[in-house]
Amino acid sequence: MKFGAVPTREAAGLIAAHTVRAHDVTLKKGRVIPAEDAARLDAAGLSELVTVTLEPGDVGEDAAAERLAAHLAGPHLTREPPFTGRCNLHAAAAGLLRIDREIIDAVNGIDEAITVATLAPYKPVVAGEMVATVKIIPYAVGGQALERACRAAPEAALHVAPYRLTRIGVVSTLLPGLKPATIEKTLANLRARLRPTGAALVTDARVPHRAAEVAAAIRAAIAEDRAELVVVFGASAIADRRDVIPSAIEAAGGRVAHLGMPVDPGNLLLVGAVDDVPVIGAPGCARSPKENGFDWVLHRLLAGLAVTRADIVALGVGGLLMEIVSRPQPRSGGDPVDDDDA
Repeated sequence: MKFGAVPTREAAGLIAAHTVRAHDVTLKKGRVIPAEDAARLDAAGLSELVTVTLEPGDVGEDAAAERLAAHLAGPHLTREPPFTGRCNLHAAAAGLLRIDREIIDAVNGIDEAITVATLAPYKPVVAGEMVATVKIIPYAVGGQALERACRAAPEAALHVAPYRLTRIGVVSTLLPGLKPATIEKTLANLRARLRPTGAALVTDARVPHRAAEVAAAIRAAIAEDRAELVVVFGASAIADRRDVIPSAIEAAGGRVAHLGMPVDPGNLLLVGAVDDVPVIGAPGCARSPKENGFDWVLHRLLAGLAVTRADIVALGVGGLLMEIVSRPQPRSGGDPVDDDDA
């Protein structure tokens, strides 16, 4: 691609590098310069224009952006028609955005003319939301560079994992001092979290904070209400694998996969399963509408994605979230605080 000033009388048919407004003529950048406009500007005394000339092998910005976007887009993504060297990708369904970061990094490293920007991996998205954009920086890119970028993506690097689980069971445990209004607020916040996913509550069990009763409630949610995911809100936070909620999961014939996570708020979350139905022991902060580690695990499970110990321990980088009102400045030292909200 050639870029530079040329005599105005020779600019017809070339691409305007910049917008020009002069002598009742407007040339828009990136557009081919009409012969009549070049003649009028030349006659008016404008001696030169900065233009772009494509060379053999060059691919125009729009065509290049669309080609690379089509190469990167996987299932449940759509792409808009390209404009000004940009091609945007949008979610075609509600779910989690999955990204192969190594591919995106490799594509971005091919040539400074080629860029791909995305939302964060595993971000919940809704249908129609823009999730990525391919932008060609200059007005054209060399065909060989574009080929290398496409080869750097041997498979689609982006796709949306749609939400799959729709039947959610909830078990709330009770202790003296836990107000019914707290449970109602917790359930309202959970329903709000579920609304964009299409899931709904099929069980609202409230039982004493004892392993046997919690185990029976989990079994009933799965066997009788056909819950595909069970969330247990404990009246007291889980402090150990031998505590009430993990003991209840095991008593129900299930297993505890992992207790604790490097996300704050959200440290005291538990992930397990009974009869292959995921069970979340929710941390206290899950009662709040604010984003916390519970959201990250909940959305992955709703999308039918496995949440392993390796997945959880990888959440530490970026896992320090905002303070929560009920636990003011707990990381700054001073007097000990109740960590049940973690």
